[in-house]
Amino acid sequence: MLVKWIRCTVVDRHGFEREQRKWAGLLGEPGFRTQSGGWSRRQPDVAHVFAFWENRVFYDSFMARAHDRLAAPQAGTYKDMQVKLFEYRFDVKTGFEPDFTDADVVRIAHSRVYEDRVDHFALMQQRVWNPAMAGSPGMLRGVFGEAPGPEFLVLSMWQSSAERGKYRPGSAARLEARAETERDVEALTGDVVQLEPSWTVRPERA
Repeated sequence: MLVKWIRCTVVDRHGFEREQRKWAGLLGEPGFRTQSGGWSRRQPDVAHVFAFWENRVFYDSFMARAHDRLAAPQAGTYKDMQVKLFEYRFDVKTGFEPDFTDADVVRIAHSRVYEDRVDHFALMQQRVWNPAMAGSPGMLRGVFGEAPGPEFLVLSMWQSSAERGKYRPGSAARLEARAETERDVEALTGDVVQLEPSWTVRPERA
């Protein structure tokens, strides 16, 4: 599975949201799984969009054929767009599906990892971080993806912003020490995204 993460600064909120809803045109694209997104709770003019595809072949085919037609009307409503692609590595909580319908908050953690620490970083995600996140109230599901760099994305979905608030820095600091995060990670950025249900595009399931 391929995970696409888009981050941009919006300069025309009304226009951006209007055109974002038109990405329903993704329905019927071969290999398309789900797209959703929302607004940063830390920077109100920053939007995040997440898209899931079966694999890179389907995604590349879409980009070559239909992407520009869908994207063109949204041009001028944003600036500073950053796009990153990650290959699925493993679930953060078992049984991951790219389903945003029961979540209202998404947490993003984006790490650039030292090359000689990649294996350790992934192992600590499985042994230390995953169990802690899976046991946190309100945490629904998540995915761990990898890109060249080496870079990693942890995208986790939460049932409510109130529950997300219970996952706090005190326990996180202890987990960081146990996982030796400082030795693994060269740079770390993150955000908390308030999902906009009208941005969700998901094929009907049989």
